[in-house]
Amino acid sequence: MIKGLGVALITPFCDDHKVDYQTIDKLVDRHLENHVDFLCILATTAETPCLTASEQAEIHRRIVERVDGKMPIVMGFSGNNTMQMAEQLKQLDTKGIDALLIAAPFYNRPTQEGLYLHYKTLAEATTMPVILYNVPSRTGVNIEPETVVRIARSCPSVIGIKEASGNKSQAEEIIRNAPSSFAVFSGDDVATLDLLRSGAVGAISVVANALPHMVESMIQAHFRGEDSMAEDINNRLKPLYELLFKEGNPTGIKALMAEQKQCRNILRLPLTPATEALQQKIGQCVAENRF
Repeated sequence: MIKGLGVALITPFCDDHKVDYQTIDKLVDRHLENHVDFLCILATTAETPCLTASEQAEIHRRIVERVDGKMPIVMGFSGNNTMQMAEQLKQLDTKGIDALLIAAPFYNRPTQEGLYLHYKTLAEATTMPVILYNVPSRTGVNIEPETVVRIARSCPSVIGIKEASGNKSQAEEIIRNAPSSFAVFSGDDVATLDLLRSGAVGAISVVANALPHMVESMIQAHFRGEDSMAEDINNRLKPLYELLFKEGNPTGIKALMAEQKQCRNILRLPLTPATEALQQKIGQCVAENRF
């Protein structure tokens, strides 16, 4: 079962904006050393729309080789053309991948019936387990709880959802009504502890790129019933939450990781690095909290 802390892995770039594969290797090694539970690769935080097909294939290959079965890997696969995606799924290289993370279609803004049929069609086009990704702020459409439960009940290969709607009651409704085997993951760092308390099985975290040990410790403290410890860690992280998403993702997390000397502060257009003002605030936060 995929549960616990998943890291939404960034894609580091070199000064010439080429993919920094050596740093990817180092980041994966760091997450293995910090006992992260699983990796989520080639999704939103990875700037996947700005990567070529060959770059995506090489990132996939290297990470699978590096992990070598030591933890599950979830891979992003999204789009807004259902029929085309279904055909692509039949050819998709899923070697070493344990599940696919599929975001709601963007731009089209389908109805709830359209969302249901979209996911049903994709689930039937692959033998891979599927995790839904609900992120209305990016896609322009919310997968309503009733639709999630309907998908979960009619598509056994859909095993969970990354819930990033910002609506705690929506996640709670899914947890309450979906089959017991259906997993809810927090897709929003600021909401992770609250969703865990409501019955989520883990998180797919952006902040954990930079602070895997802290986020893992918070999640495991919750699972052990040590809620005061989990709360203390969450309170330490709170100053970062707003800063890291103030100018979008992965702008903030790359700024933080640059402060930690873990990667260069380089993004691909149309994304740009943090403004000088935000970079200074993040640097100050790192210094004050010894992150």
